[in-house]
Amino acid sequence: MISSNLLIPILWIFSYVFPMEEATSIEKTITPPPLSLYEQLAETSASLPNKEVFDLALKGWKKLSGELKSQVITIIDFSLPSTEKRLWIIDPQNKMVLLNTVVSHGRNSGNLMASKFSNQPESYQSSLGFYKTAETYQGKHGYSLRLDGLEKGFNDQARNRAIVIHGADYAREEFAKNVGRLGRSLGCPALPTEISSKAIDFIKGGSLLFIYGKDSYYLKSSALIQASVELSAS
Repeated sequence: MISSNLLIPILWIFSYVFPMEEATSIEKTITPPPLSLYEQLAETSASLPNKEVFDLALKGWKKLSGELKSQVITIIDFSLPSTEKRLWIIDPQNKMVLLNTVVSHGRNSGNLMASKFSNQPESYQSSLGFYKTAETYQGKHGYSLRLDGLEKGFNDQARNRAIVIHGADYAREEFAKNVGRLGRSLGCPALPTEISSKAIDFIKGGSLLFIYGKDSYYLKSSALIQASVELSAS
């Protein structure tokens, strides 16, 4: 048992080595790092794109921000089967996922999975890469949204090919339950009829759309993708 004569010096030495004020000061300076946009979105949304795909889209969005009129980002991940909700509309300013839904790919890109992509007219395949949304119009599929491809050789023929966002009954989840996959378009990212107008109004007029797919040639050759990779490495 420590005598009272020894206890006082020991307490004095302890307070000198570990001063309370300094410890409190250190605690105050240790703050957790701020959450990334992806982490903030995860707090309010049960479904998000793959982190790697999201990061590519976000870096492209930052690089192209001077050309955009809307801050909303749309991501389509064609590495997922058409039965999954593989389109996300994201509001990065308010840290919200505005919409998550199924989306069709082109009929010659594949059945359940999209594995082939083309920029060529009459190919009836989907095109990968970064797009800017343009004007709306009324067409054979009703309320539709034109797209301008921003990547030469990969999607810059989108307007000539009439690659647009529109609603279609074959793009509904009920269709997939009956057939085992969504119906396929002529290359357009078609949405369920009941939500297509809402989606178009979210993204029309100059926002960014990024369509991702497992295509090694695109991933190695896209100037925007390579710029994003270099940005990550620096």
